[in-house]
Amino acid sequence: MSLRTKFVLFVVLIHAVLIVLAGQVMRTNAPLFVGLEVLLAVSILLTVQLYKGFVRPFHLIAAGTEAIRAKDFSMKFVPVGQREMDQLIDVYNHMIEELRKERVTQHEKSYLLESLIQASPAGVLLLTFDGRIEGVNPAAERMLNLPAAQLLGQEPAYLPGDWGSALANLSEQAPQVVQLSGIQTYRAHCSRFIDRGFSRRFIVLEELTQDLIRQEKQAYEKLIRMMSHEINNSIGAINSILQSFHHYAPQLRPDDQPDFTEALDVSISRNTHLANFIANFANLVRLPLPQCHPTDVHELLRTTERLLHVQAGRRRIHWHTDFAPGPLVVRLDAQQLEQALLNICKNALEAIGEEGNLWVRTSREPACISIENDGPGIPPEVQRRLFTPFFSTKRDGQGIGLTLVRDILLAHGFSFELAPTPHGTTAFTIRLA
Repeated sequence: MSLRTKFVLFVVLIHAVLIVLAGQVMRTNAPLFVGLEVLLAVSILLTVQLYKGFVRPFHLIAAGTEAIRAKDFSMKFVPVGQREMDQLIDVYNHMIEELRKERVTQHEKSYLLESLIQASPAGVLLLTFDGRIEGVNPAAERMLNLPAAQLLGQEPAYLPGDWGSALANLSEQAPQVVQLSGIQTYRAHCSRFIDRGFSRRFIVLEELTQDLIRQEKQAYEKLIRMMSHEINNSIGAINSILQSFHHYAPQLRPDDQPDFTEALDVSISRNTHLANFIANFANLVRLPLPQCHPTDVHELLRTTERLLHVQAGRRRIHWHTDFAPGPLVVRLDAQQLEQALLNICKNALEAIGEEGNLWVRTSREPACISIENDGPGIPPEVQRRLFTPFFSTKRDGQGIGLTLVRDILLAHGFSFELAPTPHGTTAFTIRLA
């Protein structure tokens, strides 16, 4: 039984007693009867006013709790001029204002955090309590090369490629380094946060590619400059001395002159070869910034085919082209990109060896070049080191061809990948956007 019902029953009982008493004295004592009637009327009036004052706080509390339950922190009450009621209204209004401010603050903080996560250059994976991916920001989609729809609900350990194995063993104390296609390098580390009283994990992916390449380039630039300076100085002086020795040839016996001249020529030739060898490394250091102009990529690819036509024919390699309709115009440095395409296609021909196929394809949306060959393929351990300076799988290779390609494409802002295809070939893909 509610308090309101008890109050109503009590009031009815009291007034019923007064009515019975008034009925008993109505014939015996008229003045008392009149007094009882006046008392009864006054009591009913006071009871009604008391009931209104008694019930109003209940209505206020009920309306306030319903607003809080509905998370409506905008509803406030106006003072009614009754001290007790006004105190209750003032407390409620103050409480609801504090709740509203707290809600707005939390909403603004949540919105700011969400905006920071979405705009962050670092990839962020939010995990559920059981370790499945619940949230992904655009940077993580780009790094994992998968849309959010395919990532949500997955466990990190089952992500494709090297990501799965790296994230499967990820702990808070040991960040993992992930290297993809021999060029992109990432660091993954995880941490925890509290959600509704329970601990949850999140994973942060940071791209280290540009920083590592910058540090690497600074190191080998310094080394190459020092080597180039010392070797060129020595070669210049040695060749000058060797050239002057030719003047002494007539002074030798006729039988010794041919051997002497040949030895000088071989020494000068080897010195010149050494100078050209170190010049190749110096050219890598002196690579200028690209001077970009609108250029037809198809024309560059046709020029590359003409330059390598004889070499491909000698190896009995069939060169196939599949270009997008019309010209493919992109802002780039034609000379630098032609050099990069030449190196890529030469490497493809050398990878095939003899009797094979090379496919050169382009697409417009997005602008892309694909150079694919059906050679024996690249072992995984070699693929991770392909773009490392001075690394080469060739017996007499210098290891600067793909490094030069890498630097040219990165300077243009073009993303690229050298990787096996699902049907067993190897493709070098350049995204021109």
